[in-house]
Amino acid sequence: MPDAGPPGRSRENRRRPAGARSSRPRLFNTALGAVALGAALTAWHVLTAADVRFWMRFDRFPGPAEVAREFGRQLQSAQFYGDMAQSLVRILSGFALAAVLGVALGIAVARSRWTAGLLQPLFEVVRPIPAIALVPVAILLFPANEQGIVFITFAAAFFPILVSTRHAVRALPTAWEEGVRTLGGGRPRVLLGVVLPGVLPGVFGGLSVGMGVAWICVISAEMISGDYGVGYRTWAAYTIVDYPAVLVGMVTIGLLGRLTAGAVELAGRRLTRWLPREAP
Repeated sequence: MPDAGPPGRSRENRRRPAGARSSRPRLFNTALGAVALGAALTAWHVLTAADVRFWMRFDRFPGPAEVAREFGRQLQSAQFYGDMAQSLVRILSGFALAAVLGVALGIAVARSRWTAGLLQPLFEVVRPIPAIALVPVAILLFPANEQGIVFITFAAAFFPILVSTRHAVRALPTAWEEGVRTLGGGRPRVLLGVVLPGVLPGVFGGLSVGMGVAWICVISAEMISGDYGVGYRTWAAYTIVDYPAVLVGMVTIGLLGRLTAGAVELAGRRLTRWLPREAP
């Protein structure tokens, strides 16, 4: 007698490949996102075309067609790509430093009582200070604006990564470490075989948050003290009342932020493949 399969599961579902089942939610989410984006663009066009002035003033706000034309013009300019490259170099430099030091110090603070006693009070005093408030300090400490902006980016990303790593280490089940030690593993084995793999989900959560905060602060720093970059160019457009160029800068910042955040999320998924996941 053939196997009837699990209760409540039809013959059609049993024959359908897993890839076909998992592709439907992705297609639905993509279509839903496209509908939401189209609705937002339509509302933007209608409000600006009708010069609506009710609570908010759309009579001087550029419409999507104006912004699209300006975007097309800037895509033909070498300056646009130079600004993007400058901002990316700044964000990646500061973020890489923050990732290395944040993970290392987060593990050290969580596993060493001496390190926690020495560094924890300092971190807790400095952590509430917004990174953008460190711009005057960066101007005084560093001889070049470039170094100061990288420092601001580092400071913005460092604390979310540090805190997430510290909590991830402290949340690890003690049975894992005890099991390795029972089998004769020392501290290096525990660190490489238990701590580092175990904290990866928490670490990548902190990296994702840190990337978003770093973009906010690097753009703000470029507006205040930069000579190049997307943030500087967006502020320069505002000073000459070029509102379509301002919105092009905002859209560019959003796209670059999504690109870098997506890269972090992709790396996190690749490095945590061993984790059990629920089927979509």
